[in-house]
Amino acid sequence: MKLQDILAISGQPGLYKFIAQSKTGVIVESLSDGRRINAASSAKVSSMAEIAIYTESDDMPLSKVFEAMTSHLEGKEAISHKSSANELKSLFEAVIPDYDKDRVHVSDIKKVVSWYNTLTQAGITDFSIEEEEEETEE
Repeated sequence: MKLQDILAISGQPGLYKFIAQSKTGVIVESLSDGRRINAASSAKVSSMAEIAIYTESDDMPLSKVFEAMTSHLEGKEAISHKSSANELKSLFEAVIPDYDKDRVHVSDIKKVVSWYNTLTQAGITDFSIEEEEEETEE
């Protein structure tokens, strides 16, 4: 499963795998319990490949953040997203030392840690983004 097929849906907890397009939105499957739902076209659906974290220089794609977390944590799960703000900030600073502390809030760190743990529990450890489509178009 590719990272660009993993979706976050605003207002819905967890992460979802893209299954198919429907007349009224997209059909997705929860990574945590396997239930399928129809995400309405009015819902804010974001692919993991589209999300980035603010750093002091450029934005860092979420795939690179997950790769850094995997390297730092040696492939193990991270601390709980319900840990204290100081613990979460310490982990994030160890993984991404130059993250923008003014624009990246604790709630953002909680989401990233929660998503990382969800992906790890689902057995997804390849966080690379496929760029084959761009290469074939040229």
